[in-house]
Amino acid sequence: MPTSNRKPPRKTARKSRPAPKRSTKPALKAPPPVAPKKPVTLKTPDAAVSKQDRVLDMLRAPSGTTIATIMKATEWQQHSVRGFFAGVVRKKLKLNLISDKVGGERRYRIGKPAGSR
Repeated sequence: MPTSNRKPPRKTARKSRPAPKRSTKPALKAPPPVAPKKPVTLKTPDAAVSKQDRVLDMLRAPSGTTIATIMKATEWQQHSVRGFFAGVVRKKLKLNLISDKVGGERRYRIGKPAGSR
């Protein structure tokens, strides 16, 4: 009598569960549409003015402003002000930043856009 080298199947502790039965009832109706909310205004009279807004207001003045004045108003370092000019004013907002030397100090201001006259 030949003996089999096969091992009997192992019994595992896990048993598969049948998939849950799906309901044959129709799906619930969608809720009625909700009226759109009023748009939220970004600036309210009580809202604090950001440092960026303050600097842009200073740059929009006809006489412009100096880096030292911006540093004092915002408590930024000089390199941060210059980075703001390059990254935000020129690149992000695409504003025409003009630099003039008046009385030995450099003044910056926002000029007219390049395309307008």
